[in-house]
Amino acid sequence: MRIAIVDDIKEERAVLYGWLSNQLSKRNIPGDFVEFESGEEFLAAAKERPFTVVFLDIYMNGANGIEIARELRMSDSDCFLIFTTTSTDHALEGFRVRALHYLVKPYNEKEISTLLDEILSRIPDSGKYIDVKVNGSNIQIPFKNIIYAEHFSHMIHIHTTGGKEMLTRQSFEAFTASLKMDSRFYSCNRGIVINLEHAVDFDGNMFLMDDDNNIPVSRKLLKNARQTFMEFLFQ
Repeated sequence: MRIAIVDDIKEERAVLYGWLSNQLSKRNIPGDFVEFESGEEFLAAAKERPFTVVFLDIYMNGANGIEIARELRMSDSDCFLIFTTTSTDHALEGFRVRALHYLVKPYNEKEISTLLDEILSRIPDSGKYIDVKVNGSNIQIPFKNIIYAEHFSHMIHIHTTGGKEMLTRQSFEAFTASLKMDSRFYSCNRGIVINLEHAVDFDGNMFLMDDDNNIPVSRKLLKNARQTFMEFLFQ
């Protein structure tokens, strides 16, 4: 996730960077941060390579955030735009440039956490992936490619499309931290998480996956598993 922080006050940028970095780390999601002290500097960089998310201060020296946003939208209609401001006086202008949210100063880390959850829920599937270390190398596995994963003998066995299985050493809790933010993933048994997109059927006791594997469901979760699967299908 490529993130721009645009604010002419260095201390403000540092605080926001710290909270964002901490919250992304908790979700096991990598972040590529770039800070800018002027809107003009940001626009030049955005034309070279687009950003996923932009945190843009409204009141800055030089062009203000609204002016910068208008110019940004001429070349980038997709990035998530969040205004950081001391006032919501520019709400109408923010609507016109399709701002996702206003962070009114002074905001806190809890607000950042809630906002990140909303952003992550809106990112297309192709943009979501998990970082794991396999055989000493960092590998990025797209969420959509994960069929299911299971934890045993201190290893996570990740079963992916194409019949591939990858092994990584980490706790099940750490591995599923970012997956829990996505409605496709369901922990149906102790140490097992499945991707409901790859579930073909649920027979009342186990899920049949599209790689022909049967994944057992904990007895205490049988009713919940059926309900979750049906709700997912209706979505």
